[in-house]
Amino acid sequence: MENGAAMPSSTPDRPAGRVLQRVRGPQDLKRLTPGQVRVLADEIREFLVQAVSRTGGHLGPNLGVVELTLAIHRVFESPRDTVVFDTGHQAYVHKLLTGRQDFGHLRKQGGLSGYPSRAESEHDVVENSHASTSLSWADGIAKANVVRGLHDRHVVAVIGDGALTGGMAWEALNNIAESQDRRLVVVVNDNGRSYSPTIGGMAHHLATLRTTRGYEAFLGWGKRTLNRSGPPGRLAYDALHGLKKGIKDVVAPQGMFEDLGMKYIGPIDGHDEGATERALRAARAFGAPVIVHVITEKGRGYSPAEHDVADRFHAVGQIHPETGLPVAPSRFGWTSVFADEIVEIGHDRPDVVAITAAMLHPVGLAPFAQEFPARTFDVGIAEQHAATSAAGMAFAGLHPVVAVYATFLNRAFDQVLMDVALHRAGVTFVLDRAGITGDDGASHNGVWDMAMLRVVPGLRLAAPRDEPTLRAALRAAVDVDDAPTVVRYPKGPVGDPLPAVEELDGVDVLERHGGADGGSGSARVLVVGVGSMAATAVSAGATLGAHGLRVTVASPTWVLPVPDGLVKLVGEHDLVVTVEDGVVDGGIGAGVAQHAAAASVPTPFVHCGVGPSFLEHASRDRVVAEQRLTPGDVARSALDALDARASGSPAYPTPDA
Repeated sequence: MENGAAMPSSTPDRPAGRVLQRVRGPQDLKRLTPGQVRVLADEIREFLVQAVSRTGGHLGPNLGVVELTLAIHRVFESPRDTVVFDTGHQAYVHKLLTGRQDFGHLRKQGGLSGYPSRAESEHDVVENSHASTSLSWADGIAKANVVRGLHDRHVVAVIGDGALTGGMAWEALNNIAESQDRRLVVVVNDNGRSYSPTIGGMAHHLATLRTTRGYEAFLGWGKRTLNRSGPPGRLAYDALHGLKKGIKDVVAPQGMFEDLGMKYIGPIDGHDEGATERALRAARAFGAPVIVHVITEKGRGYSPAEHDVADRFHAVGQIHPETGLPVAPSRFGWTSVFADEIVEIGHDRPDVVAITAAMLHPVGLAPFAQEFPARTFDVGIAEQHAATSAAGMAFAGLHPVVAVYATFLNRAFDQVLMDVALHRAGVTFVLDRAGITGDDGASHNGVWDMAMLRVVPGLRLAAPRDEPTLRAALRAAVDVDDAPTVVRYPKGPVGDPLPAVEELDGVDVLERHGGADGGSGSARVLVVGVGSMAATAVSAGATLGAHGLRVTVASPTWVLPVPDGLVKLVGEHDLVVTVEDGVVDGGIGAGVAQHAAAASVPTPFVHCGVGPSFLEHASRDRVVAEQRLTPGDVARSALDALDARASGSPAYPTPDA
């Protein structure tokens, strides 16, 4: 290649580009000339577009931080110096520069995680992909360095302007600023977006900084003018100082950061690697907490992303790299059903308002916002505030619908409990991507919501199984004005409708199987499928029926509180198998068993769900198989339990199992 041979195309285990191929770790970057660094930045962008278009992943955020990540690794000494990425979806460049250049199985089992991963590299620290946490991590690491006497180590926290809308970030800044003995650099990666354009007072503040970079140039012009007129006297100096003071708050409101007691450097063009590197070197030499404000462009260098106003390239599936168009059109999904129905509800109910936490498009509220802009509120990455603000709206006569990913409701549990439920507020929480999501990894699986919400007094939770039940559940939820309601549904396309063959006291019965011989002596098995696992329950029920059992398959849409009709149905069977895509310990199945036991119903249970562990990234189908949640697994669990009963084995489940 050095003699003019053709540059190889990018392959999953062989990155394109002569410079990128030579980078095996951060130490290799320090030997590059400025010209080589610019070439490397271009090669990284080319590699990312080609690699991520094959596997799917977070494309836009990574294209925007190429020069910034290069500068960080050229200035600091990772892993001796700790680099913490907020959220972590912008860490692909970091992975490439720390020796991980095989992106062939990105976000697939056995391949690279879509977020930082300690299992992959000593350069990775924070795996949690929930936003606004990096500054607290950095504060803790910097404090530990001081206590341990490691005064030559630095901590770098990279946080986006979107993540700065989260209150936790400001709690951390309040603590970071109190001490001047910590070598901590906060890099604000300001691209004006999270998933969507950043909103709120912080966004306006950064926008002012972003658009007034002529401030220092203006002062330089003033100084040069005074110098050309001869030796400046005290009056001239006073005039310049007064001018500086007078315009500072108008055109350079960085005083907000400086008033916290932190040095502020910026704003810096984050795509000028040299300028970014100089700013970081100055921050490194300061020896105390510093904020470096860097301006970047999400999707930089990839035309489809640069010109996309809907931010479709924040995260992509498989796409054609030349056009950015999907390889296969997406099937109509759960989020689309919600998006359509909430608009219809909005037309019928002028008191219904929508709240999102910086995810207007991902949770399907963009059509509602377009139709009812004055009734749509984006609060930024602030789920706690969203829940309590919703309680206030309910008190004042509205019915708020708070749409978030299921995994992010974990952050607002106290507010759901103490602000919404305690005050009997009519607030509806819509949980997108509930259950097993798969390839986004441990912190994005929405498997804790049902077990967590079971303890909230008065809360009602629906787990619809198909499009009709989702639409009906949403309508029923917004009709409740004296308690919190929750509607949860999974990620991905909606399956075929699963109509009920009969309805018993609020519980839908989907199928009945009479047993191969039709005799009354066959064991009676009730299979309960919760939400998206209803289809699994139907398939498992068919298998059990083929084994000569009398089977009832049920799927209650409203699972909290446990329907009395379901407890009655339990009492009519010899064994109950519950199937859910949430944690099994304390989940819906456990709740049904508890209520049955309280009603003196002795029927034993087998609970199928997610075990007590964090799920590694893999396809949803693979995770389902590993958790033994396929129809075959569910049927086998029931047959094993019945075999244990027949043999008198102590392994046969007891009513409170």
